[in-house]
Amino acid sequence: MTDPIANLATAKALANPVRQRILRELEILGEATSTVLADRLGITTGGTSYNLRVLAEHGFVEEVPNRGRGRERWWRLSRLSVRFPVLSQQSAELRAAIEKLNELWLTEDMETFARFQMRRERMGEWSDALPYSRGSVRLSLDELSDFFEEYLALLKRYQRAPDETPQGARTMLTRFIAFPDPEEDV
Repeated sequence: MTDPIANLATAKALANPVRQRILRELEILGEATSTVLADRLGITTGGTSYNLRVLAEHGFVEEVPNRGRGRERWWRLSRLSVRFPVLSQQSAELRAAIEKLNELWLTEDMETFARFQMRRERMGEWSDALPYSRGSVRLSLDELSDFFEEYLALLKRYQRAPDETPQGARTMLTRFIAFPDPEEDV
């Protein structure tokens, strides 16, 4: 089953800094209420409730069944994966939303990596948990597509629900980027 292709509304929903912070907090906490998220993010519960509803409308979060009492609602990530259309198939509005989202993601990644570097020596055996590879491969566009699909399949193989995660496991942030060398004349 292939991931759905994101439309403009989905891209705009994701390209919101508060919603990105909510998704990150749910990644850390597993499950939370809008009140818990509001406290952690320093915003109102109305703000977190609204943004959770937007994220749920687009399938990125879901209510945890049988967890809440009364009006209390617990939320978790839905693990929905989406794809973005290739650049040549994006409208100007979609391109702007995706560029904003990429900027948010890259900023968060750099800040998170800097925090890891600052805390690394205090992480015990996890301080060595930094597999890193920097290389290049020569691929056709079809091969690049296959390469990426194999990467996604590998990633999905290791993505598990919290109750299926082995004792002592930690969340590992993974990132994949590949782009043509702009200096190479073809």
